[in-house]
Amino acid sequence: MQGFDQKMYATWYNYKQMYRRPSKKKELIKRIAVYTAMTFSVLVIVTGLVFVTLGYRFDTDNGRVEQGALLQFETIPSGATIEIDGTAISARTPAKSSVMAGTHKFVMWRDGYETWQKTLDIKAGTLTWLNYTRLVPKNRPVASVAQYTSIQASLATVDGHSILVQQDAAVPTFQLVNLQSDDIKTTTLTIPAVLYSEASTAGVVHTFRVDQWDTGGRYVLLQHTYGNKKEWLVLDTTDIGATKNITKLLNFDITSAKFSGTSGNILYVLGAGNDIRKIDLAAGTISRPLVTNVTSFELFETNVITYVGTDPADPTKRVVGLYREGDSSPHVIRTVTSAADVPLGISTSRYFNQAYVAITEGNKVSIINGSYPSSSSDNSSLVPFDTFNFVTAVSRVSFSASGDYLLVQSGANFASYDIEHKKVTTSVVASDVTATVAPLKWLDDNYIWSDYGGDVTIREYDGANNNTINKVVTGQDVVLSQNDRYLYSIGKNATGYQLQRVRMILP
Repeated sequence: MQGFDQKMYATWYNYKQMYRRPSKKKELIKRIAVYTAMTFSVLVIVTGLVFVTLGYRFDTDNGRVEQGALLQFETIPSGATIEIDGTAISARTPAKSSVMAGTHKFVMWRDGYETWQKTLDIKAGTLTWLNYTRLVPKNRPVASVAQYTSIQASLATVDGHSILVQQDAAVPTFQLVNLQSDDIKTTTLTIPAVLYSEASTAGVVHTFRVDQWDTGGRYVLLQHTYGNKKEWLVLDTTDIGATKNITKLLNFDITSAKFSGTSGNILYVLGAGNDIRKIDLAAGTISRPLVTNVTSFELFETNVITYVGTDPADPTKRVVGLYREGDSSPHVIRTVTSAADVPLGISTSRYFNQAYVAITEGNKVSIINGSYPSSSSDNSSLVPFDTFNFVTAVSRVSFSASGDYLLVQSGANFASYDIEHKKVTTSVVASDVTATVAPLKWLDDNYIWSDYGGDVTIREYDGANNNTINKVVTGQDVVLSQNDRYLYSIGKNATGYQLQRVRMILP
């Protein structure tokens, strides 16, 4: 028995020696080594993911890691095939992809639609948004949705909700067409005679001109000319009896006016004395002169005024400037001494919370950016951003609604400026650059339209992917419905005129 105990003891002793508990120091070293390895692995993975996110790839052609660029694709409608340099990627729009820096050809297509294509020089480390592509159907039949014996004017709301049609300029009757559904609805609006001057005076010729919708799509600004006099009306399309006669209400002569906000009561106006004032129709008030010696002005958002005028101290000098509600005085951005016949213009917008101001003088375009000057500051908050020369003197300048593109035009020539990439692209509306071409208008944030030659054409901001949609009556409005399904316009038919549409998204 004793021998057995000794044997068991020896076995236990050997086991204990073999599996001796490591010291605390060894356990600490082991733990540190494990944590270090884990941390290093996480850092390697995160670094790799960051480099992939930044567009770094291993280029098998030269055996080096190089930084590429990221791309975001989207189309209206979605589901389009994407090809990069002739090779289709696995995903359809909307989709993301990456390429190495350099020149690449991008193609997007879908059955039943025209092929979209563009060649771009892609810079390393950049993100290029190709998410604005509007595919155009190959077959574009025109459908008539309303008939008119004559046509004077048409004007759509900013959001494509409705279009106001005027058949006779001498009669204050309008057709309000709701475009929100496939089955459109029309309401006839007639301004009561008691709301405009000399309605029953014999021999007086009346003319009513549609000027502007408010951004809310309820109120319309109208000019009423009777004999050699003029007055302004705010047409309430929801309650025709609530239409207001601005001129009668305030006894103030107005040259031009702009809605501010959606109430229909607040407007900025240019008076006969060449000064800008703010009026409140609900309160029946008119402000002091906010800016004097003004030739023309535009309103951005609800309270930023850009204007062209003359220097109050020296009428031989012209100025462009800014005024924001609450400023003690306007801010002259630039004073010019060029001849009076040299076109001068100004426009402003915001892009990624920065203000951008474009100034055109002749064929020179200057862009400044930063923050609008405060009431007590000088103009140092706006600094030079870029300049370029157009092919001829600029007659019109405007930003896209989103603020990322600037459009300048003179006749058939136009140019776009891409704020994000500081890129200028020039193009033409007609091969005959001497042709008379109406101002180009924005169809959406990225596309512009023209009715030159009686054809409505849409193209991207830079002139690419130009498509002729259908025949139209020139001088009338063109608008996309809110759901992008239809493009509405005014056309001519065998019996007169029609509100017509072309389906842009196939069923």
